[in-house]
Amino acid sequence: MDPVVPPFHIHRPDGGGTPVIVASPHSGREYPAEFLRMSRLDARALRRSEDCYVDQLFAAAPGQGATLLHATFPRAYCDVNREAWELDPTMFSEKLPDWCNTTSSKVRAGFGTIARMVSHDGPIYPRPLPFSEAEARIRTCWQPYHDALGCLVDDSMTRHGCCILLDAHSMPALKGRGMQADFVLGNAWGTACSPQLTALVEQVLVGHGYDVARNVPFAGGYVTRHYGRPRRGVQALQLEISRALYMDQDTLAPHAGFPAVQAVLRDLVDRLVLYGGLLGQQAAE
Repeated sequence: MDPVVPPFHIHRPDGGGTPVIVASPHSGREYPAEFLRMSRLDARALRRSEDCYVDQLFAAAPGQGATLLHATFPRAYCDVNREAWELDPTMFSEKLPDWCNTTSSKVRAGFGTIARMVSHDGPIYPRPLPFSEAEARIRTCWQPYHDALGCLVDDSMTRHGCCILLDAHSMPALKGRGMQADFVLGNAWGTACSPQLTALVEQVLVGHGYDVARNVPFAGGYVTRHYGRPRRGVQALQLEISRALYMDQDTLAPHAGFPAVQAVLRDLVDRLVLYGGLLGQQAAE
């Protein structure tokens, strides 16, 4: 990662804020020059794995009382919604250490912590990488991002006695091929947050006229499953937004629907802030 570019930005609300954290792990668009040189794909192809503009869709969240965290590095460079060492052994020029997870479904599909693939454009790299490349990216991107997110969660628990983590993503629109929803809510099949939180988010989105699915095809990745501990007061929910709602998937540019989606997400954050306030009152009693 270019040392002049921090791996993430945190936008905090004024005052003490609320228990709500919005995180965008995949909207980073700072592509290191060395990464572009070592890739067989051009920048446009690499950007197809981005959750384009999700951080901008939630730009109003700090003014509403929520904390906004977003990565600056791209998902194709380092994916923080995976375990730290979820690596594909076929990508590297030497044997991986025993502590690496080399057999997960994401690794087999080509989408580990250091991705092998970008969607339909094929492998990213023309030749194997040294393991030191993965180490460097995990040290400078993955670890700082999760250190920051963990501190935000801990701070929310200290201040408010609870935490609501909305892990925000976008998804390709594949209508007609098994993905009909405008939004997908991933709560790790009910283990990462309360049924009430999932129902609240669904109610808000359906109230705006959108089709909403739960857990299929996205039940939540590492962030949702790792941080979501509802019995301890930390609720995590993954939100997938159809890119067709706000951007042109060919040109990767926002289109006229962008402000409407921003408005819906402002309403959603407002409702989450109110709900978080109630949870905080309950925790203090």
